[in-house]
Amino acid sequence: MSAAVRIGLISDTHGLLRPDVHRALAGVAMILHAGDVCGDEILDELNLIAPTQAVWGNCDEPWNARLVERLDLTVAGVRIHVSHGHELGRPRPAAVAAAYDADVCVYGHTHKQVIEQVDGRLIVNPGAAGPRRFDLVPCVAVLTIAEGRATAELLPLAE
Repeated sequence: MSAAVRIGLISDTHGLLRPDVHRALAGVAMILHAGDVCGDEILDELNLIAPTQAVWGNCDEPWNARLVERLDLTVAGVRIHVSHGHELGRPRPAAVAAAYDADVCVYGHTHKQVIEQVDGRLIVNPGAAGPRRFDLVPCVAVLTIAEGRATAELLPLAE
């Protein structure tokens, strides 16, 4: 039996990294940022917690060499896709699942936290970790991969 892998999921920081992110994502093996980073200093700070990969969102400059359009990776046998979601308009879990072939699909853009199973696949929006908008609580998520299965947990952030 192999050890579980914990991955931090964050999105829509919009240039603000709340101090509570350090507590919420402590001990993760890596961090995946689902876009609208809005500043390299956000990536620098996240890299203090764990190695970070990020996609660009509609508020980022796509020419930033530290951001990519999409991430497709395999961790402990689980295929993970990360994109911001704006490419789908106003994404919902079913649309994300239909657009991307992965065991876990991570997106942002809507700022609304979601963990949903769609056709046996895990669809996660960690919510917005940056400035509070739309009367939604700032949030991140942790994806745990153990024995070939993925689960996710939402972690609200202190304001």
